Amino acid sequence: MNTANLQLKGLIMAMAAICDAIVEKELLTSGELNAALSKATKAIEEDDDHELSDANRAAILFPIRVLQLAEEAGRKGERLTFSDYAKLVAKLT
Repeated sequence: MNTANLQLKGLIMAMAAICDAIVEKELLTSGELNAALSKATKAIEEDDDHELSDANRAAILFPIRVLQLAEEAGRKGERLTFSDYAKLVAKLT
């Protein structure tokens, strides 16, 4: 596997843990975190300046969707692996 992909996996999982900590420390509520991630998703989906293929757009949205799923899992007290999240994102798209 490409080393950059492995680095991105690590970065995404680190961001998921940081998001959990932000909610646990009550710096943001779960709803506020979801709103921020939804805002990022919407900005990408509405970006007409770049003619992206559906596959490229899905690739850009992937880490945001993982973070949304991680936030949802955290609310339920679940801790999933990167592979678990990847499978869930694949089902959503």
